[in-house]
Amino acid sequence: MKFCKKYQEYMQGKENQLPAVDFKKLKKILKTCREDFESHQEHDGQSCPHHCSVCDGTFFPSLLEEMSAVVGCFNERAQKLLELHLASGFRKYLMWFKGKLKKKHVAFIQEGKDLVTYALINAVAVRKILKKYDKIHYSKQGQAFKSKAQSMHIEILHSPWLCELMAFHINIREEKIKSNKVPSLFEGCSLNFDDDKPSLSCELFDSVKIDIDLTCSICLDTVFDPVSLTCGHIFCHMCACSAASVTIVDGLKAAELKEKCPLCRKTGVYEGSLHLDELGILLSRSCHEYWEQRLQTERIERIRQVKEHWESQCRAFVGV
Repeated sequence: MKFCKKYQEYMQGKENQLPAVDFKKLKKILKTCREDFESHQEHDGQSCPHHCSVCDGTFFPSLLEEMSAVVGCFNERAQKLLELHLASGFRKYLMWFKGKLKKKHVAFIQEGKDLVTYALINAVAVRKILKKYDKIHYSKQGQAFKSKAQSMHIEILHSPWLCELMAFHINIREEKIKSNKVPSLFEGCSLNFDDDKPSLSCELFDSVKIDIDLTCSICLDTVFDPVSLTCGHIFCHMCACSAASVTIVDGLKAAELKEKCPLCRKTGVYEGSLHLDELGILLSRSCHEYWEQRLQTERIERIRQVKEHWESQCRAFVGV
């Protein structure tokens, strides 16, 4: 079965209508563009014209809008699902009272699996349509567009919520094994250790494989209390605070816009950073001894920073 047909059947089979990449429509646009090229003898057939009305006015704007809608929907639904899973105490009781936690546990897991599949199949659709664009136009503009999408944070495979969902499924699987229940419905995700270096991997659809390195590039250790910057790179929370020139008390939201990601050197990546709670739970269970050591080490540093913070606040208050 061709991917276009498989993709349409998948999206039409969803009970709730979700945003999607209109693969069939984009293929028709490319077909029109190719016919337009062939009808103009002036074009040498080796590259897309500098100003192509079809590409500039229809194809890329349509794809950009659809990718934004897909990643926005995915992030919102993943956030709501994980909030339910991580809820505790009075908040969990309140959610139960509102009816948000009354769904069956199996349905809860299935929703997470569906979200990961939704992300991967749309990522495949984008990859294939951009590859087709480059093939028709003998160009690399499709790859350039992909880089632009990453910088705009609408590349779904770089969403931190995808990393959180992968960790969520591994956590659920381990919880069910410990309670002697049926294994998780979702076996596509795994936490791997290669020479003691951890990585999160997922392989589900059309040979798409995601590998997320879980080594902090600042301290060169397994990420502790992990956070993801808006550029998609993951660091220890305290390491990220140090890189952003802020204290643990002020937090990453207080970082100036000029501060750059230590890896990609992009600015303005700290304000929208996300704490990866599910990933933190997974690593604390899988690397228990290491986690306890880091906990003790960072507790000392946190106490020191908090003490310095309040001492400076007191000095400012009394005018010293």
